[in-house]
Amino acid sequence: MNRSLQWDIFCKVIDNFGDIGVCWRLAADLASRGHRVRLWADDASALAWMAPGGCPGVRVLHWAEPPDLQEAGLAQQPPDVMVEAFGCDIAPEFIASCARAVSAGELKPLWINLEYLSAEPYVERCHAMPSPVQGGPAAGWTKWFFYPGFTDATGGLLRESDLADQQARFDRSAWLAAQGLPSSGEKRVSLFCYEPPALARLLAQLAAHGLDGQPVRLLVAAGRAEKAVKSILDENIGIQPNQHVHGKLSISYLPLLTQQGYDHLLWACDLNFVRGEDSLVRALWAGQAFVWQIYPQHDDAHLTKLHAFLERLDAPPSLRAFHDRWNAPIAGDPAAASPAADLADLADWRNWARSIRSGLMGQDDLCTRLLHFAAKNR
Repeated sequence: MNRSLQWDIFCKVIDNFGDIGVCWRLAADLASRGHRVRLWADDASALAWMAPGGCPGVRVLHWAEPPDLQEAGLAQQPPDVMVEAFGCDIAPEFIASCARAVSAGELKPLWINLEYLSAEPYVERCHAMPSPVQGGPAAGWTKWFFYPGFTDATGGLLRESDLADQQARFDRSAWLAAQGLPSSGEKRVSLFCYEPPALARLLAQLAAHGLDGQPVRLLVAAGRAEKAVKSILDENIGIQPNQHVHGKLSISYLPLLTQQGYDHLLWACDLNFVRGEDSLVRALWAGQAFVWQIYPQHDDAHLTKLHAFLERLDAPPSLRAFHDRWNAPIAGDPAAASPAADLADLADWRNWARSIRSGLMGQDDLCTRLLHFAAKNR
């Protein structure tokens, strides 16, 4: 699609890193391709460190109740495409304003519900399905369901058009030097997690044995991961939390990272522990061994989603077993007692990750598929 479109993306923040992170990457990707974006968020505070420089072509607006449509300039520039991210309902005042613009002769906006990422079979069945709007000022319009996914029959994955070039230019040694880290002699592991019951056992095993016969440098993300590590060090390893060397395990606590900074961290590490949706996709593009902690749900529905992902991408048996242990929902679960039993298979995990990355790179990315969908349906 050659014509520049006005996109309005709506985000209700549940996980301050994940929801706004995905929406920002999408907004910035659209803007980089010449489109204009208004990103409406009820809490955009994380962007102050995630994307401190902003992005040309993207306006961040506070999603108040009701939203300030005059500030947005909606009357002068109604949207060509409006996106409700992760099933949030677009503000009714916004819909009403769009309906008035259509009544005055503007084209009806394309209405997209951007769903959560999943590898479950229903995604291919439901992707790009229409849902007629039955009532309200937009009665008779159509809402379209757009499912990110891992196959050509889905909406694809977020990936910047120049990502491969960025990775080719990345200087790992220079990045490590800038962090004050040695470029050799230790394995680097990034940790971005919730509070997995298996974490204490993993830290103890890394402290006792290292990884692949080498000492380990654990690079811990700020926030919940840092708190989880510090809360268990004294009890499980016998060292005070503010000390940084534990046998063969050295720990570095990271500041809050920009999105680009987090990408660089993943590219520089030998093993990445990631959580949620955005960091999973970034770990896939990094092409390094990774372990995913899926967002836990009380009814354990997340485990079905996890197993569908591992099955869809044909993960090695040892990696599947490790994921089951890492995502064990109960601290007393026997499976959580020895989470790192198969870390010796790190080379197999890395080879699998690189093979998966190569295959997914051959598919169109999510932004490209959204633009094709807009050209076809608007």
